[in-house]
Amino acid sequence: MATVALTAENFAETVSGEGIVLVDFWASWCGPCRTFAPVYERAAEKHPDITFAKVDTEAEQLLASEFEIRSIPTVMAIRDGIMVFAQPGALPESALESLISQVRALDMDEVRRQVAANTSAPSS
Repeated sequence: MATVALTAENFAETVSGEGIVLVDFWASWCGPCRTFAPVYERAAEKHPDITFAKVDTEAEQLLASEFEIRSIPTVMAIRDGIMVFAQPGALPESALESLISQVRALDMDEVRRQVAANTSAPSS
C-alpha cells in the first residue's frame, strides 16, 4: 500500500478510526527525511493492514504546529485513535519494524484505562 498524504482537512478522519496509523512528518529540503523515505515506503509495502501517512510540514504548517513538531522527520504512531508513540529522528528499518511490532502488541483496553486515569487525575 502506498503512503497517504495527510492535510488539515483529512488528518482527523484518517487517524480517528480503528487500526494503526503511522505518520511521518517530513519536508522536501530535509536530508534525513529523504533518507528515511525509502525505509518508510518499504514498511508500507510489508504491512498493508497499517495506514502509512505523511505530513509535509512545509505545506501543513498548522498541523506541524498543532503537534509541536520541532525536528523532522518525526514518526508518530496512532492506534484506535490514540497517539501511542511520537519521536523525532529517522528510524533505521529494524527500529521501525520493532515499533510496528510493539504497537501491534499493545493492550488497547489497558491503554484506554491509562488515558482515562491521566485525563481525570487532578493536575498539581
